[in-house]
Amino acid sequence: MPSTQDLCEKFYGTRDIYEIFEVTKNVQESEIKKAYYKLSLKVHPDRVKQDEKTEATEKFKVLSKIYSILSDREKRALYDEQGIIEDEDDSSGTKWMAMWQKFFKPISTDDIDDFEKVYVGSDLERNDIKEAYLKGKGCIDYMSQCVPYMGTKDEPRIAEIVQSMIASGEVPEYEAFTDEPQEKRARRHKKAAREAKEAEALKKKLGKKKAANQVSLEQQIAERRTEREQGFNSLLDRLAAKYGQEDEDD
Repeated sequence: MPSTQDLCEKFYGTRDIYEIFEVTKNVQESEIKKAYYKLSLKVHPDRVKQDEKTEATEKFKVLSKIYSILSDREKRALYDEQGIIEDEDDSSGTKWMAMWQKFFKPISTDDIDDFEKVYVGSDLERNDIKEAYLKGKGCIDYMSQCVPYMGTKDEPRIAEIVQSMIASGEVPEYEAFTDEPQEKRARRHKKAAREAKEAEALKKKLGKKKAANQVSLEQQIAERRTEREQGFNSLLDRLAAKYGQEDEDD
């Protein structure tokens, strides 16, 4: 049976568990928990397609094992000093799933909707727009991948925000933004229209399955992921910070 570190390399391209969690060795436990939450949501077996469940389960187990090491002083010290991970019988993902459910509340569509209400038009959104604009050098396709909830319908509003930043000298003017080729814009809008159609079909499909007020994590997230794939990872960052902090306060 492959070791945990073998699986780390297989699924995440490195044997360094700090690198997988995108944290440094002096990271605090609260940040470890947030990192685990964010990464585990991306591969949670309950929120991927049926044909992706086997690999997602293995990735989820690896992340959970890493969290169990970094959140335990003795295990973490052993890893830091010798690079050793003691492998137990982790063949079943049941205990990891139970641990996840104990630590974190499931994210519902209501949570995502509520966050959208406070996020859109906020300073946080403005900062995200600015950061995406600068990193992407004005590429709107890049911005739409990084800014949560950003869709084609939001482009005029976001364009006004960026134009005001340019006018004030807060950001440089990039031709990719101010003079985007019509063909590029048309491709993006066509793709968005196709995804919206797929999302609507998925809503109808899920609507037939779910009982009133009782929806699985897979259904809750899959619907929104299809609808807003472009800003999904950025959204997970925000929700991880939000709910990770709430868990610390409880």
